Amino acid sequence: MPALHTSSITVTPEGSSDSRRPNAFRISRAYGTLRTSRRAERATCMKRILIIEDDRDIVELVRYNLANEGFQVQAAFDGTSGLNTLKKTPPDLLLLDLMLPKVSGLDICREVRRDDSLNRLPILMLTARGDEADRVVGLEMGADDYVTKPFSPRELLARVKALLRRAEPPSDSPRTIEVGKLAIDPASYRVSHSGKAVPLSTLEFRLLYYLASRPNRVFTRDQLLDAVWGTDRFVTPRSVDVYVRRLREKSKAIPRILST
Repeated sequence: MPALHTSSITVTPEGSSDSRRPNAFRISRAYGTLRTSRRAERATCMKRILIIEDDRDIVELVRYNLANEGFQVQAAFDGTSGLNTLKKTPPDLLLLDLMLPKVSGLDICREVRRDDSLNRLPILMLTARGDEADRVVGLEMGADDYVTKPFSPRELLARVKALLRRAEPPSDSPRTIEVGKLAIDPASYRVSHSGKAVPLSTLEFRLLYYLASRPNRVFTRDQLLDAVWGTDRFVTPRSVDVYVRRLREKSKAIPRILST
């Protein structure tokens, strides 16, 4: 992991307002603000990202790198304030630490997936616990991806962008699929059974729709990863098992699709 505290050097040109040392090097504060021109160019297309992480050094590192890519970043440093912020102003993506004071990241993830207004929110977990069992628990609770500390800022950015791309609705207008009393509407990313909504995350929906639109076919895990997660995926084939299990638990009508 790169050092969290770095400094950059800028030059005050001769003839500037700094008359005391017209040719001095000036050390700017670590993780400074974006240049005005760059910030203005991206203001109209900013995606909002909420970081819930109790390590302030990590927050500043992530905030700086995301802001430089044009994202609007908000931070909370404990689970309670993070959950309140999340419900008050829902972001486009959540970066969530697993080990948090007051309310754990797993509890926040579980709460988000139970909330009809938030359940399609992409969640990227940040944690120092990198064992496969811990990753599986995070995915089962509703996380969409998992990054272990220490991490590369470039890798984190790539994962954030990949999740946001997958969360975008399709540009075309694919048909609504009905399987018995189950209706799958790709235009709104909504699933209902007998008229009652079935809450699914974006990736859960994408997997279900892909399988429902191709009945009586058998797919390998790698085929599903390529089709649903895309070639820029970071999850492992084991993640497919977790998502299938999550889908089976959402509605008694869904196993009919998953068994085809």
